[in-house]
Amino acid sequence: MAKQKAKKPKTQVLDFSKHVRWFWITFSGGVLLVTLIFLMASWGVFGEMPDHTVLENPRTNLASEVISSDGKLVSKFYFKDNRTPVGYNELPQNLIDALIATEDVRYHDHAGIDAIGTIRAFAFLGKRGGASTISQQLARQLFIGVRDKESTTNALFQKIKEWVLAIRLERQYTKEEIIAMYFNIYDFGNNADGIRSASNIYFNKEPKDLDIKESAMLVGMFKNSSLYNPRPHKNPVGTRNRRNVVLRQMFNYEFIDEKTKDSLQARELDLRYTPQSHREGLATYFRSYLDGFMKEWIKNNPKPDGEKYNLYNDGLKIYTTIDSRMQQHAEDAVQQHMPRLQAEFDNQNTPKRNPTAPFLDLEQDQIDALMRTGMRRSERWRKMKYDLKKSDEDIIKSFDKAVPMTIFSWKGEIDTIMKPIDSMRYYKSFLHPGMMSMDPKTGHVKAWVGGMNFKHFQYDHVKTGKRQVGSTFKPFVYAAAIDQLQLSPCDTLPNTQITIEANKYGNPEPWTPKNDGNKYGGFKTLKNALANSTNTITARLMDKIGPQPVIDLAKKLGVEQDILAVPSIALGTPDLSVYEMVAAYSTFANKGVYNKPVMVTRIEDKNGTVLFQFVPESRDVLSEEVAYVTVNLMQGVVEAGSGSRLRDRWRANQDLYKEIITGYPYELTNPIAGKTGTTQNQSDGWFMGMVPNLVTGVWVGAEDRAAHFSRTSYGQGASVALPIWALFMKACYADEALNVSKDDFERPTNLSIEVNCDEYVSNPNEGIDDDLDDGMDDIDF
Repeated sequence: MAKQKAKKPKTQVLDFSKHVRWFWITFSGGVLLVTLIFLMASWGVFGEMPDHTVLENPRTNLASEVISSDGKLVSKFYFKDNRTPVGYNELPQNLIDALIATEDVRYHDHAGIDAIGTIRAFAFLGKRGGASTISQQLARQLFIGVRDKESTTNALFQKIKEWVLAIRLERQYTKEEIIAMYFNIYDFGNNADGIRSASNIYFNKEPKDLDIKESAMLVGMFKNSSLYNPRPHKNPVGTRNRRNVVLRQMFNYEFIDEKTKDSLQARELDLRYTPQSHREGLATYFRSYLDGFMKEWIKNNPKPDGEKYNLYNDGLKIYTTIDSRMQQHAEDAVQQHMPRLQAEFDNQNTPKRNPTAPFLDLEQDQIDALMRTGMRRSERWRKMKYDLKKSDEDIIKSFDKAVPMTIFSWKGEIDTIMKPIDSMRYYKSFLHPGMMSMDPKTGHVKAWVGGMNFKHFQYDHVKTGKRQVGSTFKPFVYAAAIDQLQLSPCDTLPNTQITIEANKYGNPEPWTPKNDGNKYGGFKTLKNALANSTNTITARLMDKIGPQPVIDLAKKLGVEQDILAVPSIALGTPDLSVYEMVAAYSTFANKGVYNKPVMVTRIEDKNGTVLFQFVPESRDVLSEEVAYVTVNLMQGVVEAGSGSRLRDRWRANQDLYKEIITGYPYELTNPIAGKTGTTQNQSDGWFMGMVPNLVTGVWVGAEDRAAHFSRTSYGQGASVALPIWALFMKACYADEALNVSKDDFERPTNLSIEVNCDEYVSNPNEGIDDDLDDGMDDIDF
């Protein structure tokens, strides 16, 4: 038989088609599932999503800005978010570089989601960095909020929403707009919402002025602004370390070289912390006034759709007349003088020297009544009475229970445990200032200091407070007499006692004012009499014209307070505000034309649309000649009277004031007109000072008139108020950019009243300065 051939084994053909088919089914299903998840997220299945209109106009609360006349941001009005947006072109390149190097180095290469970063994050479970792009982080900040770390499912859904919104943001905005929005939305802590607030609060500068290390610190805070907080009592060391990480990232991605990195990493944070709370910062008392002004304006000026503007959320821009430099000089002058004045006051009012300290001339029952009144006016009383519904008896008892509190001192706040009644007595011992400065030609208010510390003392002593003005009222009497009788500063009157009989001008009893030390005799020129504040001469002028013309003139000069028409007003019995007095004196400096004080020049909405433009209010009050002659009279106060210490003219007891008059000698040589004022028992001290383009008024006194210096030498206006004016003016003159005038007051071309009194009768009682409204002594040492 023939042999059969061996059969070859069949080659097994592997069929991969099944696996390929399942791969593509799985892949396609995965793609469809991801697409479906993204679609479901965009439809709002996983939570509400913003529509295109919200994406076009994301809702953020914008603080309203207060802007000074020199273009500086003075403060903001905000309820929760202290945010003022800036454009991309206002951001320095080093700030943008720091952000990209640290948060999203492929920012310009993706469309909202960084694929490389996402894969890395999944592969290493986030241990080598996250994958959130700048766009995703912005989406979270604007529309999602804090990620839910408790639930993995919720966190995943939130992440998906971030991806969807990031892609939509990238389609809606340019890369530059997204970066600007990201910087504007972030909360940097300490009321620093957005990059502009942050750069102002932490470094006292605008974003465009940030240097590399400052930019690196702020970008470092994006990781966690609560943890990486640079303030001393927070985490400055951690913040510095985080800043150095940002600088290293900038080096790694070649935004800076190694030498720059090493140099900057060795530097301190160099903070210039400038808080922007409502009770801190520049011009706090002015801002309090402005808050009321704006609320009144908002009430009467609705939006086109009828809704009301929101001062704290609508991003209004309020342009004011305040000059930030002058305001700072004014606040510095108060800070220089008041602590030393207070120290001397406390030295004279120790319990050993004055058992009723800080009050003088009061019996114990009067002091008790004063304290009870203070209780009922206190915030503690209001809260316990109306919020907690406590009885009067319980409230009074609470004032005798020691509690923890923080109290004010000129050396800094003090944390202590004290009875509220004792804290009231402590605060009543403080002397307070009020100061306002104004350009008489425009009415623009340049500086406003309503007190010494708004956090602890909210009462405004510029416009709200009204105190007896003393001899600063006398120029009104002189101006009315010059206007009616065409008197000259060189005219003389007898320096003898005068009695205005009862009922002549409505006064119920005869009125006989006294001079200092009962010194009389001879004649005085009007110029010399005002320079030395001679009461009898002022009374004689009042007797010639009567009180009503003086009151009428005061009203035209801007005095709002009603004044009783009695002769004693000649010596300054009315209670007026610093605001009223500065406006009135400005009329003299402005050639007899009154300008109503202006604080706000215009208001704009967040888009720059002008909503309000101020219209000047002015009126002719005096002829240019009468105004000039009155100014000339007040120049005599500085040249030879109670204001002469501005000229370094030091007479008797010159060592007496070395401890309380800061900055002496002042040595101001330019033409100055002014008037001091001191009221009964030295309860109020005033100085009104003028140069051609700046009029400034200063008042100093305690909350209660029973707290005052016991001696005129310390308590007169020339000692308590004039030094603040002098320090302020010296600072203004040193700041040449302010252009405060050193020129003389402009003389009218047709002046017919004689003002050169050198050839007239000299004063036989030269040196007397009878500045008090009751005839008590006010010696100008």
